[in-house]
Amino acid sequence: MVDAALAGPGIATLPEEVFAPHIEEGRLVRVLQDWCEPFSGYFLYHPSRRQPSPAFSLVVDALRYSEGSTALSKR
Repeated sequence: MVDAALAGPGIATLPEEVFAPHIEEGRLVRVLQDWCEPFSGYFLYHPSRRQPSPAFSLVVDALRYSEGSTALSKR
C-alpha cells in the first residue's frame, strides 16, 4: 500500500508509523485527519485461565512490549 501511495494519486490507510517517514519528507500528505481516531492500543478478550498457554503468553508479551505501541492494560 505504501508503494502504491508513493507511485501516484490515491488514498491509503495504514498505521501512522508506517507512513510517518514519508509524511515528514514531504512525499505523502495526510488527508482526512479530522476523521481519523487515535489508536489507543490493542485489547485482548480471552477466557480467564490459571495457566495461559505458552503461545498465548508470547502474543501478549509481543503486543505489550512492541516498539511504539501503547501498553496493554490489565483488566
